[in-house]
Amino acid sequence: MTATLAHRQKMYRAYMEFFELAERRRRWSVFEDIPWEKVDEAPRDDDAALCAETFCGVEMYLPDYVSQGVNVLRSCFGQAWFATNWGYEESKHALTLRKWLIDSGHRTEEEFAAFEQAVLSSTWKAPFTTPRQLACYGAIQEQATFVIYRKQLEQAQARGDVVLAAIYGHIAKDEAAHAAFYRDVIALELEEDRDGTLSDLAHTFAHFRMPGVGLVPDYDARVGVMRSAGIDRGVFLQRVWMPTMKGVGITRADLLGARRRADAGIAAK
Repeated sequence: MTATLAHRQKMYRAYMEFFELAERRRRWSVFEDIPWEKVDEAPRDDDAALCAETFCGVEMYLPDYVSQGVNVLRSCFGQAWFATNWGYEESKHALTLRKWLIDSGHRTEEEFAAFEQAVLSSTWKAPFTTPRQLACYGAIQEQATFVIYRKQLEQAQARGDVVLAAIYGHIAKDEAAHAAFYRDVIALELEEDRDGTLSDLAHTFAHFRMPGVGLVPDYDARVGVMRSAGIDRGVFLQRVWMPTMKGVGITRADLLGARRRADAGIAAK
C-alpha cells in the first residue's frame, strides 16, 4: 500500500521532533562525557566484561543493519533518515564499550581483534522486509535493549563502577528514545491502516528474536550470564511487550484478534 501524502508528512514531523530533542537534550561525547580517568578504580568484574563484549558484538553488524534498513525505508524520509541517525548513535555505543573493555584491562587489543574477526565472519539478515514490520521489530528490540542497559547501569552503580555506569546511562537514554520513535511510527501506521498494522505487530511479536542470536560467538552462554542478571522471559513480557502495546494504544486482545484473523486467512487458502 502506497502511503498518502498526509501520512508521509506526519512521518517527517515525527522524525524532526525526534531529531530536535536529540540535538538539544541527548547528544553526548565518547571522549568528554565519560570519566575515563577513573577507569582503574572499579573492581574487576568478568561478567560485566562479557556483557559489554556481547553488546559490542551485536553492534558490529551495524553496517548490515543500516544498509539493509535504509534500502527498505528509503522511500519514506522520516524512517530512512532516522535509520541513518540511529546508526550514528549506535556506533558511539560500540566504540565506548570497546574503549572500556580495553582501557579497563578486561580485554587486550589482540583479544578484541580476534573476537571482532569471529563476529564479522557472519552477516546479519533483516528478519522482516517491509517498513512497517521493521518499525514493529525496532520498537520491540530497542525497548528490550533499553531494559538490558538499565539493568547493567544499576549493577554498575551497585559495584561503584562510575565509568561503566556513565556509559550505560547515556546508552540507555539513547535506546529509550529509539524505542519511543518506533512507537510513534507504529501509532501513525495504526491511524493509516489499523488492521494491517495489527497484523504486522502480531506477526513480529510471534517471530521476534534479538539480533545477535546465531551470530555472536557463544551467544547462548552469553545470554545465560545476562539472564542471571535479571533479564528473562518474565522481565521481557513485563517491561518490553506490555509497555510497547500500551505505548501504541493497543491491547493483548487486539493482537490475538489479528493473529486469529491471519490464521483464518491462511486456512482459507
